[in-house]
Amino acid sequence: MTALLFVVGLLALLFAGLHVGTVLFLVGWFGDAFDAQVLPAMLGNISWTTMNEFLLVAVPLFILLGEILLRSGVADRIYGALAEWLRWLPGGLLHTNVVACALFAATTGSSVATAATIGTVGMPALQKRGYNERLVLGSIAAGGTLGILIPPSINMIIYGALTGASVGRLFVAGIIPGIVLTATMVLIIAITSIWLPDPADRHEPVAPLLQRLRGTLDLLPVLFIFLLIMGSIYFGLATPTEAAALGVVGALMIAAGRRRLTVTMLHEAFLATVRTTAMVLLVILAAFALNFVIGFLGIPQSVASWIEGLGLSAYQTIWLLLVFYLVLGCFLEVVSMMVTTVGIVVPLIVSLGFDAVWFGVFITILAELAMITPPVGLNLYVVQSIRISRGSIYDVFIGTLPFAFAMLLVLAVLIYAPELALWLPGKMFD
Repeated sequence: MTALLFVVGLLALLFAGLHVGTVLFLVGWFGDAFDAQVLPAMLGNISWTTMNEFLLVAVPLFILLGEILLRSGVADRIYGALAEWLRWLPGGLLHTNVVACALFAATTGSSVATAATIGTVGMPALQKRGYNERLVLGSIAAGGTLGILIPPSINMIIYGALTGASVGRLFVAGIIPGIVLTATMVLIIAITSIWLPDPADRHEPVAPLLQRLRGTLDLLPVLFIFLLIMGSIYFGLATPTEAAALGVVGALMIAAGRRRLTVTMLHEAFLATVRTTAMVLLVILAAFALNFVIGFLGIPQSVASWIEGLGLSAYQTIWLLLVFYLVLGCFLEVVSMMVTTVGIVVPLIVSLGFDAVWFGVFITILAELAMITPPVGLNLYVVQSIRISRGSIYDVFIGTLPFAFAMLLVLAVLIYAPELALWLPGKMFD
């Protein structure tokens, strides 16, 4: 009953339009006041312990990394180079949207930044060539969600901080599912384009091989940043936080090499980083306070006992949680969805024999799905805001449906083949 009251209180306050950090604090405070009455004495300790966590330093560093690359023109070069290689496939430049998002995601860790950047670069060219607008919008919105799955991922850092799971393992665990999901989206585009031929596909000339090889050089900055971050973690040269700092140094080198490193550019990047970081860390602090109260009241144990009483198997429980998160993702922003539930759900998942790192990948893909699920899916509105034509956002909703199916397909595979996420971390860290 207490758990139900917490959920109802959370949803009611969120629907009232309050900021998620405020909601988490209020629900925790009221729950504590009526029962536990320990939060006032512990809030200072919780705040200090949470904000003194070395791992969380990676959050502003990865945000800054993305902001610097965003302003240094890396995305333009990525898109142009990939277009030369992918335009011959059924679907033409639509594939470039998805693969460019995947590569840019390997440097930013943010879905919103990925969708906004690739959309701004690619949408004019696609509209000029007369591509199906719904598929254009859907491929950008869905491709942008890869920013929180392919490492480095800010959402995985938050999950690791909340659950104690290894962020290094989470990063590595997201690589293969990220590649599989990207390939599945590309396949969806190809099948859709063959089934419903788009005249625009026929007007895409294939560039000479030498020109394509030269364009590949524009992909090197992304590869450099990715190897710098993941390589330093894998070889034990740096923690995830230190790897984020190395990534920032690498991004500064790239910006300097492209003659984009100016005081104005750094000022804009720092301001954007401070704004985003302040919001994220407030939500994390509020989530830790709420999780403390939830744990003190024994809610995770009560929920686990209730689910055990249903007589469901472990896999039936996972499918139940998948449906739960699908519904929740329609109404909550992804960080809110994650921080308000992992304190209850992860102990249950672990008790059922599932790996916390595996579940981190699982919930991240569900968070991706939430970003393209109306009415709150953030990427839908980001893409609509940069849209050139004045069509309805309904077009964006329809355009994302094939890609939502691709995500559900990968989730089903992940449930019955957990090694998709766990094999690589097992090889690299065990």
